[in-house]
Parts: sequence; C-alpha cells; structure tokens
Amino acid sequence: MLYELKTPEIMSPAGSKEAMMAAIQGGAHSIYFGVEQLNMRARQTNNFLVSDLEEVAKLCASHQVKTYITLNTIIYDHDLSLMRRIVDQAKEAGITAVIASDQAVMNYCRKSGMPLHISTQTNITNIETVEFYSAFADVVVMSRELTLRQVAEIVREIKRRDITGPSGELIRVEIFAHGALCMAVSGKCYLSLHSHNASANRGACIQNCRRTYVVTDKEEGYELEIDNEYIMSAKDLCTIDFLDQVVAAGVGVLKIEGRGRAPEYVYHTTKCYREAVEALADGTYNETKIADWKERLSKVYNRGFWDGYYLGRQMGEWSNHHGSAATEKKVYLGKGVKYFDRAGVGEFLIENHEIRVGDRLMITGPTTGYHEFVANEMRSDDGHAIESATGGTTISIPVEIKIRNSDKLYKIVSA
Repeated sequence: MLYELKTPEIMSPAGSKEAMMAAIQGGAHSIYFGVEQLNMRARQTNNFLVSDLEEVAKLCASHQVKTYITLNTIIYDHDLSLMRRIVDQAKEAGITAVIASDQAVMNYCRKSGMPLHISTQTNITNIETVEFYSAFADVVVMSRELTLRQVAEIVREIKRRDITGPSGELIRVEIFAHGALCMAVSGKCYLSLHSHNASANRGACIQNCRRTYVVTDKEEGYELEIDNEYIMSAKDLCTIDFLDQVVAAGVGVLKIEGRGRAPEYVYHTTKCYREAVEALADGTYNETKIADWKERLSKVYNRGFWDGYYLGRQMGEWSNHHGSAATEKKVYLGKGVKYFDRAGVGEFLIENHEIRVGDRLMITGPTTGYHEFVANEMRSDDGHAIESATGGTTISIPVEIKIRNSDKLYKIVSA
C-alpha cells in the first residue's frame, strides 16, 4: 500500500435540481454543475442559471456539501463577458470553486480570487504539468488515460516536492471513478464537430460515437455492418471493486460522471461509493460488500462496466449494445398532488400505466430529490382501500417524506 488510507471526497453530478438533491441524499461531499452554456454538458442537461447560484450555494452549505461550477469549455472572445459574470456571481454567492480548462478562466479566477480546479480537458499526465497549474489551482484532475501506478507516482512527487496551490495546501489529485468514458483523449473529441458542426469542446456533443456504423469496401462496394460491437462506445468506468488501490494511490477526489443522467442514477452511485470509502476507512471493505455495490450499480443506467486504464489495460472494452444495460428501469405513473402531514400520506394523480399494492415506487422532484419505497397500501379518492389503479385516477399512498406537486411518481420494474 502506497499511502495511508484516507477518505477521499465523493464528487457527484448535478444536471438538474432533482439530481442535486439526490446527490445530497446519497451522501455526496461535493456536487458539480453547469451554468448557462459554458460547460461540457450544455446540450444534455437542464443547466442552472446565474440567478440560481445563491440558492444552490445556501442549500448545499446547509448540508455541508461543496459546490463546483463547470466552466470547462473552450472560451472565445464573445464568451468572456459571460464567463466573468459567472465567476463574479459564483464568488459572491459562495460557490466553493470553478472547474476550468481554458486559460482565460484560470487567469480571471486568479485575478478575482475565486478558487479553481483544473479540468480533465487539460490532459494532465505528469508532475511538471501539475507544478505549472499549481499557480492557479488547488485541485487537478488527471488525464483519464493514466494508470493507477502513474497517478500514485504523481501524488508521491507532489508530496516530495511540497507542491501547494493558492490556498497554501498540498495539491489534491482528482480522478474519474465511475460513469461514461469518451473515446477521445480526456474528452477532446472532434467527431461531432466534423459531422454536425456541434463541438463537443463547446458542450454540444451529439454522441454520434454511440451509434452503429457500416464499413464499406471502397474498391468493390461491399458493406459490413459492425455487429454487436459499438467500436467507438466504451463501457462505463467502475472502480468500486478496486477502490482500495485507488485510495492507496493517494487520490483525493473521486468524480462520479453523469450530469446527463437521472436522479436515481445519481443517488445510487453516490450512495454506493460513499459506503465504499467509509468501509475502507473502518476496515470493512470486502468482497461481499463489493458484490452488493456492483449489483446495485447495475440496476441504474449503465453501458456495462470495465476498469478503464487504471489497471494497465492497453485498449478499451467496447459496449456490445446501444443504450443502457441496467437490470431495472422506471415506468412513469403520474405526479404528486398534495401531502397530508399528520397521516403521512401522499396524494398522486395516476396518468399512465397501472399501479398495484406491492409495487416498488420512486419519487423524484426538485426539492424532494430521490425517494424509493413500496406501495404497502393504496386508497381511492373516496377513501376506500384498493389493490390497483390506472390512468386518470387519484390515489393516496403512505410515504415517509413530504411530496410536492412538482414531484413525479415512477414504478421500478425489471428491465
């Protein structure tokens, strides 16, 4: 073991208010989110507005959760005014730090005194680059292509050289721990720009690497469909079964990818990794727990799992199907109407499909976040006990948390 085990920071995605609450409920130490269009998920997520920053900062601070804004796209001259406004408002609102890859953002954060993290888009692969960026940032994200041995050597050199950031503390190293991996080197892809004039480096990726392709013999015209091999679409990264090695390498921040994914994904991945780092800290990290975490992680959206390059793999493991390999899926039932505090009962309008007593249910909402429960009993709007209900009916179900009319109700079923 290279370093004394410590509990690293679990950093979770917040692509929406629902996902942000789910991250908090799952035990995240920090969240990261995009503002306006200057982030790498500008197309895929419901990004927050500058006017949301104070609310986000206060809510997360009340739960002792740090907040990071992703300002990690390429910045053009016409973006500078918006970039400065976001940084200024973030500092005023009490946002913890900005994540950036463009030197314009780094320079402005240093001038304005806004804490900064260096994004993976800068492709940090060696100690000299870490030392260079230490003048700007306290946290540096390693290139996704490094092995754990290389990461450990960089951490060892940070300590040996006593490389500190603007805060005066030793530079912390962050790595991707779970979620989607891009086929390009640390996310620097031009395929979407080439085919659809939609730059991934400006947050507009259309993910055309996830599609099926046909290869054509240009001399004779024969066509071959690449069957069962999405050759540009890697499986999702999962490090939970060798997290002891990750932590032993001295990693300080574990990033869960997924700002485009649903609240249940954010909740379950965050909770599993939080449990895992705590198990490492108290000496209970073992094969039985790992198997349970892997099984729970497989229930939410994923493209299959692999180890990334951390253990020395020479090339990626490619997905053999389109879309998710999750073992469970959600079916939309309806929405919240109101909550009866004294009775602990929620009223729902069922709009689609059938709900039955005994069904596993989930509720998501901007304030509610994520909540999973079982429909142990149901009553119709006239108060009678019922066994099932279909679209167009209003029902009441006992539920432990307060629901709101912005909440959505889903049934969890086998995929």
